[in-house]
Amino acid sequence: MPHAAQERWMRPYRPGPWRVGIAALALMLASYLMFAALIMVAATSVQGAGLCLGLAVLVIVATLRLLRVGVWLSRKGLRQVTFFSTVTLPWRQVAGVRTAQQPVKVLGMPRTVQGQALVIVRRGGDPLRTLVTDHNADFLGRVEAFDIAADAIEGWAAELG
Repeated sequence: MPHAAQERWMRPYRPGPWRVGIAALALMLASYLMFAALIMVAATSVQGAGLCLGLAVLVIVATLRLLRVGVWLSRKGLRQVTFFSTVTLPWRQVAGVRTAQQPVKVLGMPRTVQGQALVIVRRGGDPLRTLVTDHNADFLGRVEAFDIAADAIEGWAAELG
């Protein structure tokens, strides 16, 4: 298998167009904030420049974290990265990985629709928070990509679990 030699964490799918688009807009906002900081320094408003530069750094850090959200795999286990937390499970603690038809959120908003979700169940029986769905920022409008990613994650779990 191609993943047999993987010792580092990798995502078995590419970030989707919605996630990349939101990140691009956020980075554009950060560039405007940095330019505003430069103008404020030229106008000798160091305090305002510091505030703009701090906000720009905060936007950049949040954007980088947004781009890391998803399921990551390695020979060590399965890692589920959300915006505010990360859960890492060794393969021996993963009881099962499967796709299920269930109500899912559209782009993480409160509105739910019927869709497919990748359900990861721990050995204790309690599932991890559903993160990979066919309506999230990585797979909205890309059903084939969701199927390929879900099959890849299920394959890793079946072989290494």
